[in-house]
Amino acid sequence: MDKLLISGGVPLNGEVRISGAKNAALPLMCAALLTKDPLTLSNAPNLRDISTMLTLLGKMGVAISRAERSVISLDARRLDNPEAPYELVRTMRASILVLGPLVARMGYARVSLPGGCAIGQRPVDLHIKGLQAMGATISVEHGYITVRAERLRGAHLRPGLVTVTGTENLMMAACLAEGITTIENAAREPEVVDLAACLNAMGARIGGAGTGVMTIEGVTALHGATHQIMPDRIETGTFLAAAAATGGEVRLVNTDGALIESVIAKLTQAGAKISCRGTTINLSMSGRPKAVSFETAPFPEFPTDMQAQLMTLDCIADGTGVITETIFENRFMHALELRRLGADIHIAGNAATIRGVAKLSGATVMATDLRASASLVIAGLVADGDTLIDRIYHLDRGYDALESKLGALGARVRRVQ
Repeated sequence: MDKLLISGGVPLNGEVRISGAKNAALPLMCAALLTKDPLTLSNAPNLRDISTMLTLLGKMGVAISRAERSVISLDARRLDNPEAPYELVRTMRASILVLGPLVARMGYARVSLPGGCAIGQRPVDLHIKGLQAMGATISVEHGYITVRAERLRGAHLRPGLVTVTGTENLMMAACLAEGITTIENAAREPEVVDLAACLNAMGARIGGAGTGVMTIEGVTALHGATHQIMPDRIETGTFLAAAAATGGEVRLVNTDGALIESVIAKLTQAGAKISCRGTTINLSMSGRPKAVSFETAPFPEFPTDMQAQLMTLDCIADGTGVITETIFENRFMHALELRRLGADIHIAGNAATIRGVAKLSGATVMATDLRASASLVIAGLVADGDTLIDRIYHLDRGYDALESKLGALGARVRRVQ
């Protein structure tokens, strides 16, 4: 199993190109199931989760081609196996996103329940209740969700919780439903807006994307399209946090500061100088960062996927920061590993109090999930000595060529067996 060896103490300096967003790419790939025409996606990241989704779609009968590394063409004309098996769903919870498109186009879907998640509960009951309200017949047995519907009907949907994948699943299903579907309490994340833009380019009629109320007028068929995947806002935030923690100066290209305004605000509060212009973000940091406090919440508030990275920044900051996690109930597991590096972190319920220390010291640590892995990488970059991070397959799920990009910024990092 691969591990990441980091020799810390080097400020990050230079330019890095941000890849396309994983959390946008996965639902966009599922949108190909809604049409018999090809869907071409550019700016696709090279990640394990993308490969897993391609494998899943291929098993369903989708023809896949990649003329270039960052361009994926999906042709679901011969879609003949509307099933998502457990062995693939268990490795990537986003596989549940095939449910809505399959039912909408094929009238049938059989998808494995995702199972547990390390960072907390991610129930799919909101997906199921939404499809039921649209007229689908659903049964759950032997670990699989089976959904049938001759044709879905438009409905007024109001999920009890804001759910990104739930909004995306029901939005895709509604595109081919009869009548109008309204989704209240809809997720407002940029990835949802990106999916809506692609679906509209395919002939869908979606309004209100990016607001709390979306309206989808169903059509009888969608056609193919070409769409560029949005930049990865979490990768953007991760590199900004890493540069700020190491006291470096970086230039990020192929990104958009408007996607992470809440993160930029906290990094600025910590002492970083940040400027955004077009698709470029510049950051410079000198001296020790100041501690920051924040609470995670759905977009446009501070994203839960950046909580771990900012916790690492607080670990070496001047002062004390309090981080409150409101999205996932078990997303502080990285704190235990950061303590191994010398961090002073106290957890009480869903709040973590971090008292900054002058320095961290290298040690062997273990990644527990994708964003926790990123926090440990940042910690290794600032720690004295060597840090060895185990179970970095989590990183490969969500960060495209991370060690290469860090190496180009001067970091001493390499993958070892």
